[in-house]
Amino acid sequence: MLTFSLHLRSVFYVTGLLVCVTGIGMIGVAGIELAIGAKDWLSFLVSAAVTLFIGSGVALSSRPRAIEFGLRDGMVLTALSWVVIAAVAALPLMLSAKPLSFTDAYFETMSALTTTGSTVIVGLDDMPPGVLLWRSVLQAFGGMGIIVFAIALLPFLRVGGMQLFRLESSDKSEKALPRTSEIAASIIGIYFGLIALCALSYALSGMSLFDAANHAMTTVATGGFSTSDASLGAWEKHPGVHWTAFVFMAAGALPFTLYLRVAQGRWDALMRDGQVRAFFGLMALAIAATSVWLIATGRYGVEPAIRHAAVNLMSVVTTTGYATVDYMQWGSFPIAIFFFLTLVGGCTGSTSGGLKIFRLQVLAALVAVQFRRFVHPNGVYVARHKGKPIGDDVAISVLVFVLVYLATIGAVTLAIAAMGVDLVTALTGTMQAIGNVGPGLGDIVGPAGNFSTLPAGAKWLLALAMLIGRLELFTFLVLFTPHFWRA
Repeated sequence: MLTFSLHLRSVFYVTGLLVCVTGIGMIGVAGIELAIGAKDWLSFLVSAAVTLFIGSGVALSSRPRAIEFGLRDGMVLTALSWVVIAAVAALPLMLSAKPLSFTDAYFETMSALTTTGSTVIVGLDDMPPGVLLWRSVLQAFGGMGIIVFAIALLPFLRVGGMQLFRLESSDKSEKALPRTSEIAASIIGIYFGLIALCALSYALSGMSLFDAANHAMTTVATGGFSTSDASLGAWEKHPGVHWTAFVFMAAGALPFTLYLRVAQGRWDALMRDGQVRAFFGLMALAIAATSVWLIATGRYGVEPAIRHAAVNLMSVVTTTGYATVDYMQWGSFPIAIFFFLTLVGGCTGSTSGGLKIFRLQVLAALVAVQFRRFVHPNGVYVARHKGKPIGDDVAISVLVFVLVYLATIGAVTLAIAAMGVDLVTALTGTMQAIGNVGPGLGDIVGPAGNFSTLPAGAKWLLALAMLIGRLELFTFLVLFTPHFWRA
């Protein structure tokens, strides 16, 4: 029997340090509120003091002689840090001038850290600026954490990080840089560079500097938190804002390892990538079909139809969650497109959630081979992706992932429906949570609603579903198997 040992002191130590970083972030927000004359700075300062006390206490009491990490330690640390940071990050929301309950505050911070974008807050336009900024900062750092997680941990799951990068790249080298830490540092630099460029574009398009900074963080992170209840609809008179969101949502949904290749001078790395081409091909088809529908039904003229279709569809497929209008009023055909795009997601190695384009490409290749085998039973056919054979380990991983993904949606949907929630809300609310999308469908959790009226139990289940989806299912679910903990 194989034996394992967890380095729990290292796990707790790093978790404590991450909690301290969260507390320092609260001090930063408190300083900004104090500088602009907002009255909510004290709630952030008190929350920071409590958070730093907890984080430093855990770090000091568990400090190991040497930090040691294996694959299992990384999985425990990833899950534990998301759970704990969401809890301490909820403190300012509970102590603000418009306080939330712990359930609502935890739902909000988990939605932020997982870059889901679902909200329980009503009256965003009148919320203290510190609360709005804190939500955006959490989404920005949640998006950064997802990139680091994808690069450092997903290779062991065979369908992410460096494994995907080697499969997708035409370059035969193992990595773009010699060390994973160098890759992570470079990509994080690119990530914050995109945020700065996005903020500048928003400001030039008509947003205030505060709104531009907030939306830039949540756009590139494909999180979708806005500073207005109307989301991007509040800037209907500024079409440039909508197109800026479209461009940078798409940027956040592409593999960040490919940006590194572009930065190294390989300008065609993005457009030669099979995932990227499939992503934009799918979006072009969906946008064209929806735009034609909106024009044919007389809902919009040509430019508004294309713009609203493009921004809202890109928001859903990238799992960002912005909305420019209530697209539930568009009719059954566009709603069906939104429903299916909720499952799709962006590219592997990006900040977006969902099943991801790469997995769908693998599934399509496997289905195509199976059809050929039905027609020619004695033939020998190999599923390929970009001309390369798809290994059995990758094929099995993708098939099992999709099965578990759909099974998890079914289980959570049934549990929420058992609480008296209608089926459309339960199903699409679960789909958006596991896919980290943001809005569901229907009057309650659709683009014109929010999650505030759901039962407390449903909010906790959806918060758990957000975490499960963000951590690619197996990284979290494996923690509940006896084999994982057997020493």
